[in-house]
Order: sequence, then C-alpha cells, then structure tokens
Amino acid sequence: MARQPRPRLTMDIADIPTYAIGDIHGRCDLLVQAEQAILRDAARLPGRKLIVMLGDYIDRGPESAQVINHLMEPPPEGFDRICLTGNHEMAMLDYIDGWLSFDDWMRIGAAQSLKSYGLDPEHLPLVFPSGAQLDAFLRHSLPHTHIDFMRAMPIMLDTPNVLFVHAGIDPVRPLAAQTDEDLVLIRHRFLDSRVPLPKLIVHGHTPNDEPDIRPRRLNLDTRAFRSGKLTVARLWRGQVHLFST
Repeated sequence: MARQPRPRLTMDIADIPTYAIGDIHGRCDLLVQAEQAILRDAARLPGRKLIVMLGDYIDRGPESAQVINHLMEPPPEGFDRICLTGNHEMAMLDYIDGWLSFDDWMRIGAAQSLKSYGLDPEHLPLVFPSGAQLDAFLRHSLPHTHIDFMRAMPIMLDTPNVLFVHAGIDPVRPLAAQTDEDLVLIRHRFLDSRVPLPKLIVHGHTPNDEPDIRPRRLNLDTRAFRSGKLTVARLWRGQVHLFST
C-alpha cells in the first residue's frame, strides 16, 4: 500500500477557546488529568471549545492502546477534538504497510505499544521462524479500528493566526508546499532557522524539560512519558495560557 497524503484542515478559531495538548506517548493517566484540568479552566469560558492533540499518542509509555481507545471516544461535553498525526503513528502504519521493518519499529519505542495490546515483543520473534510470519501475525493482531483511526488523522490544522502541527514546518517553503514528512519529522531546519515564520506554530516532537516559548513558535513536548508532565496551551483572543499535569 502506497503512503497516502494526509488531510490538512483549515478553520477559524478566533472565537473558540482552543486547547492544544503535547506529546502523550502512552500516558493515558496524564491525558485524563489534562482533560480534567481543561474542563476546570474552560468552565468560565463561553461557547463550544476545541481540543487539538498534537500527535505521538503511542510508544515509549505503558498505555498506548488505552490512549487510542480514549481518543476514539467522544470528547468531553461541550468540546470538539482534532487528533493530528505524529511520526510515531506514521511509523506504526509504515510497519503495518511494509515500509518499516520490525527491528526499526522497535528502536523508536514500539515495544511498549505492543505490550499495551497484550503482545510480547521479546517472546514473539522466538515463536515465529521467519520475520514474514511475525509481521503477518502482528498486522493481524493489532486492532483494525485503531489502525483505521490513525489512517484518518489529519496532519495539520491551519487557522488565520496559528498553525497546529506535530513537528513544525520547513521555513523556506510556503504552507501549501510542506511535505507530510517535514510536518511530522522536521527538527533543526525548523528550530534553528532565522527565516520569519508565517504565523504562530504550535507543535511538539522535540522534547524539552519545559515548554519552549518563542515569539512565533510554541513547543509543548515536555517528555510526558518520562517526566509525568503533559503540557497544555489554551489559545483564545490572542492570548496563550500554559498549564501542565
């Protein structure tokens, strides 16, 4: 199966209190805590609200399957939710579709994902005499509903003043010319560039001890799977408010 271009969403959030949540990496406990904090914060705000998930829901932490189950459920009452794709969701699909080897997938923390689905990544290679048989077993065993959910994830949410994306953008390309690979994988060409960004970019992907706050860039990846700190940004009426679990 060839890689299919990811959907790219456009909407105006000027009058919508919007909450962005950084990389979760298998910490469903922190996701639930973050949603509870969002509900408390949003109680005094008018109208419907929006939650934007910035990708990397799986791998490294212990509850990848539970995170996907949670995100497949309806959002909290009064909220809409958009789940953007991250490079770890893309990697799982690349493995499912035969673009990525089992060993390469394991190197990015996928063993923890398999364990969350009740699969043993250390024992299974001993059971199946060939890599092809192991791959076939895993591709059959992973829930198709989860795979379909990941396939349908958009890769960016573009608004008049803010762009939400997993990793960032290539600063020398217009937004319409960004590749899916850059949007989920880019680092130094984005983080180190001195080219002015077209709008505020809210992203994750590059872990930091604290949120990385710049004039036109906001990185919310605070190593939740290890630190216990899942960071949320509320954007509304031109203001940004940050809080963490």
